[in-house]
Amino acid sequence: MPDILHDLPIKASTDRVFQMMSTPQGLNQWWTKRSSGNPAVGAEYELWFAPGYDWRAVVTRCDSDAEFEFEMTRADTDWNKTHVGISLEDRGETTWLSFHHKGWPTANEHFRTSSNCWAMYLRIMRRHLEHGESVPYEIRLDV
Repeated sequence: MPDILHDLPIKASTDRVFQMMSTPQGLNQWWTKRSSGNPAVGAEYELWFAPGYDWRAVVTRCDSDAEFEFEMTRADTDWNKTHVGISLEDRGETTWLSFHHKGWPTANEHFRTSSNCWAMYLRIMRRHLEHGESVPYEIRLDV
C-alpha cells in the first residue's frame, strides 16, 4: 500500500505544533472547516469540510508533544481505514515534523492529489505557527 510522507522543520515548540495538529482549535486553523474531538487514544473526531464531507476518525496514537495519529473511519472511500499522523522531534528552536498518511489502497489520482494537498495544508499550518498568518477555509488550497 502506498503512503504519503512529508517532513518539515517548524520554528515553534513541540507543544505548539502538537496542539495545532491534534486539537479541534488547531485543526480548524489550517485543515478543517470545523472539527471536534479530544486528543486521547480511542476518542472520536468529527472532521467537517463541507456538506457531504462530514468525516470521522478515531485516535490511535497520542503521546503529548511527541506523536499523534488517527484512523479514518468515515470518509472518502480511498481514505477509509487510512492513518493520518505525525511524530515530532525537538531540535532546539525548531520542531521537526514527520507527517504520514498511510494505508492508501492504490497510488491513484486521488492519492497524488491528496499528497499535493497535504503539502499545501502543512505549509499553511507552518506559516500560521511561524508568522501568525490565518487563511480563510474557502481559499486554503488557492494560496
